[in-house]
Amino acid sequence: MRIALLGQPNSGKSTIFNSVAGYKSVTSNFPGKTVEYTKTRVNFEGNYFELVDLPGTYSLTSFDLAELEARNYILSGEVDVVINVVDASLLSRGLELTIQLLELEIPSLLVLNMIDDAKKKGIYIDREKLEKVLGIPVVETIAVKGVGLKDVFRIAIEVGKKSQKPKPLLYRKDIEKVIDKLLSILPSELDSLGLPKRFLTVKLLEKDTYIIEKVLTKVPSFKEEIEKHQRILEKTHGKPSDLVISGERHALSMDIFERVAKVKKPKINFVERIDDFVLNKYLGYLILVFVLYAYFNFIFKIGVLIETPITSLFDQFNTFVSAHLGQTLIASILEGIVQGLSGGIGIVIPYLVPFLIGLSLLEDIGYLPRIAYLMDVFMHRIGLHGKAIIPFILGYGCNVPAIMATRILEEPRDRFITAFLATFIPCSARITIIYGLAAYFISPNAALFIFFFNILVIAIIGKILNKILPFSSPGMILEIPRYHIPSIKVVLAKTWLRMKDFIYIAWPLLIVGSIILSLLQYYKIDILLNKILTPITVWILGLPQFVGTTLIFGVLRKELSMIMLMQAAGTNDIIKVMTPEQIFVFTIFVVFYIPCVATIAVLAGEFGWKKSTVITIFSIGLASFLGFIFRLWFLFF
Repeated sequence: MRIALLGQPNSGKSTIFNSVAGYKSVTSNFPGKTVEYTKTRVNFEGNYFELVDLPGTYSLTSFDLAELEARNYILSGEVDVVINVVDASLLSRGLELTIQLLELEIPSLLVLNMIDDAKKKGIYIDREKLEKVLGIPVVETIAVKGVGLKDVFRIAIEVGKKSQKPKPLLYRKDIEKVIDKLLSILPSELDSLGLPKRFLTVKLLEKDTYIIEKVLTKVPSFKEEIEKHQRILEKTHGKPSDLVISGERHALSMDIFERVAKVKKPKINFVERIDDFVLNKYLGYLILVFVLYAYFNFIFKIGVLIETPITSLFDQFNTFVSAHLGQTLIASILEGIVQGLSGGIGIVIPYLVPFLIGLSLLEDIGYLPRIAYLMDVFMHRIGLHGKAIIPFILGYGCNVPAIMATRILEEPRDRFITAFLATFIPCSARITIIYGLAAYFISPNAALFIFFFNILVIAIIGKILNKILPFSSPGMILEIPRYHIPSIKVVLAKTWLRMKDFIYIAWPLLIVGSIILSLLQYYKIDILLNKILTPITVWILGLPQFVGTTLIFGVLRKELSMIMLMQAAGTNDIIKVMTPEQIFVFTIFVVFYIPCVATIAVLAGEFGWKKSTVITIFSIGLASFLGFIFRLWFLFF
């Protein structure tokens, strides 16, 4: 059995998924698309099923690619049951999606999630009455606490076994009359589309371009009838037919809400007043700076506590290997393996894990959308849509999903500029380098300066690109979710999912890269490579010659630059072979130079090799320029 979770953004749909997925979920793309969904296999009381978490969807009539693919997935016939998750405190709005879902005639149930928040707002829902009105089972849950989730999956399995199709809700008589007329003359050729006839008819009247295109591909002559019935609705209601249908759906949702819910005046609690401070146009930015300062310092403190004892153990082991095996080929390979393990366990993970945990906490608490809200005005200063902040935030985890997330922007120009700038966002690998070098060997304030300097440089580049590619981006409508107490289980699950790329991909590359560097050193090839890169490393940046090979490996994965640096230097205590100024310049260069191979590949896939090459060449030039400027600064000041 395949069960799909469908719901509007911030309804708690993914929280339900994560509560049962554990660590065994798989992220996939829709066929031929780059839109992702997540799935997992579940064993519930001896019943096995596949659970699919679809992208957040406001409507089944959408021009948004993610929402369109979610609808197509449900229409594909591969889904046995749909669990429609709604935020109980926003029931009237959530029901608009439910009404459309009923028209699909797929076995389904409604989940009233965050029912505790609804009661706090003074909203009391008669669950049994709502079941009678909708004709499908309704379950109350508090997903973040696991309340009601067993009932959800038990009922979903029962609904799936019965395969009972729900009945669509009817609109007002005058609208139903037009629907019935158009439905009665649908050509038989359209049966091959496999769409419920009523759903198909409503979408035609609603001017759903995707559905209309499918219909006209089958029966081009039917266009006149579609437009004729659209005009009937427009004439009788004085507005476009798509607005008539959506307005009727909204009215029906409000009517159902008024029939099944009672609203009492709620007591305004402290949590609801938090945004008076957090989103204040002055105080909000001070809080944002404080949160980010505390966040990054927390990561550094945890990282240092773990890094120092672990790396010293690996150093002792390498000393032991050198003492007993000498400068042999076996010793070089062993040292490479140990250095790769040391880099992963002792340097990357101590900083990466707290960073990802903190990111998940900020996301689940509900603070990330508030950061987007606060930063919207600054995004417009550099000529970008406010939505662009979302790819930027994702970039702090990894540049690859950040570039893919630019698809949420409507204008190609906005997408390109956002992707261009996103490549300079320090991903978790670069952040590890900032902490492992600048913060550890210089000071936490040096690392903090690099973060703020990075934002300044991105803003300047954005301003320049805006002048080259002028266009006025529209305003942003952003949903701000309520604050939530995060579930530790869900936070840990998210952290693991985001860490898997490092464990399965980056870490093996670290070890292989360390072994290759050891072999290069053993056969003295590294000396040649370092000499070739001398114009950049020594002449421009003023760094020791041995750092050349480390920059080559950094193109594979950014963490490799730091691990290879320590291996090339022959010590984890870099301060013994490089000055604080050189460490700072090296960190600046690594933060801004060539994106990793995965990022370059995604850029090429999204924008073509020409634009990808332009971004790559620009990043090398920018990193060299900034490194040179800081070198001069340290020389004269």
